[in-house]
Amino acid sequence: MSRPSQPKLNTTDHNGVSVIQSQAHAASSSSSLPVSVAGLQQVPQLIPANPSPGGGKALPPSKMKKPPADKDSEEYRQRRERNNLAVKKSRMRSKQKALDTQQRVNELKEENERLEAKIKLLSKELSVLKDLFLEHAHNLADNVHPPAGAEVSSPAPNSTSTNGQ
Repeated sequence: MSRPSQPKLNTTDHNGVSVIQSQAHAASSSSSLPVSVAGLQQVPQLIPANPSPGGGKALPPSKMKKPPADKDSEEYRQRRERNNLAVKKSRMRSKQKALDTQQRVNELKEENERLEAKIKLLSKELSVLKDLFLEHAHNLADNVHPPAGAEVSSPAPNSTSTNGQ
């Protein structure tokens, strides 16, 4: 669906902003537009007098275009030298960071190996102590036999035992 062309009135105010206003069509019987379209209200649009490609945003000083310096100039040579030093310094920091990270990885690997060895040693010690405990408990169970005429119930809480006294 194509829009019918409407005559436009351009005016510029004192702030340098153009205001575009569309004239409304008069609703007449000879109009080919439907009633719903002919009755629409036109809204003025604000457009800058000098449109810029940046959308009206100001660029920071670091992004502004500077005239290219002559490659033989002293200023160009100084800027290149400063940039080369900055790049060198950045690469040195990057290499140092990589070395520090690798050193930390090696330290953590060594600590991990020590801890795994300690786990293995403690596991063996636990196993030996378990075996000793079970052997001792088995020996105690073998040495304690209930008397021939006694019931197979738990002993009384205040029973006296013979400890050789």
